[in-house]
Amino acid sequence: MSLAIGVVSNGKSMGFDEKGKEGAADVPETQHAGKTAHGEESGDERGTSLSRHMSEGSIAVTEDEEEDVERRIDLGPQCTLKEQLEKDKDDESLRRWKEQLLGSVDINSVGESLEPEVKILSLAIKAAGREDIVLPIPESGNPEGLWFTLKEGSRYSLMFTFQVSHNIVSGLKYTNNVWKTGLKVDSTKEMIGTFSPQAEPYTHEMPEETTPSGLFARGTYSARSKFVDDDNKLYLEINYTFDIRKEWL
Repeated sequence: MSLAIGVVSNGKSMGFDEKGKEGAADVPETQHAGKTAHGEESGDERGTSLSRHMSEGSIAVTEDEEEDVERRIDLGPQCTLKEQLEKDKDDESLRRWKEQLLGSVDINSVGESLEPEVKILSLAIKAAGREDIVLPIPESGNPEGLWFTLKEGSRYSLMFTFQVSHNIVSGLKYTNNVWKTGLKVDSTKEMIGTFSPQAEPYTHEMPEETTPSGLFARGTYSARSKFVDDDNKLYLEINYTFDIRKEWL
């Protein structure tokens, strides 16, 4: 799931079977195919010349990402955007791919920074027939008190708005873990994509999901969401609580 509880392929959701009884403590991880903000598949192998090098200062490792870090390979040295454009300039297909990725970015305005900067501006919960619930990101990173409420059995999707500056961010990824009464009930990973710096914010909408329903589904949940890139550089970690109730607030 994106913000709350995902739908598991075996017919169980959030650790409850179809009769509403409490099941296993840990629900299998929900994974979505990698997409860019424009709906294109990410992970083009031609992008190796625009790759990033993992440095000790850019790693934020937790138990949820340890397995990914162990599998990570050295992708080569970091480069500024200007240096990236100079690379492989005689390769026509790579040159066109870089131009398509960078779009109308003004190379002279992004400086010579090696490190990309990604700022998550807001999260929005979209449900048919209702106004979007827009959740600005607090300056502290963690909302105080209950952040939002979902209606049981409702269909919704989550949309991120974020801004990229300084350099290309490669393999931006969203992860989310959810707990209820101390038990992990959901784990999600979503590959968002690779993005060039630009003045206008990007948006990315997650696949539509359905909240669970029933007596055992209702209640208060705690969650932790993170946004990291291919280097496992952490751009945002946010801890929050939310409710699932009979009706929207």
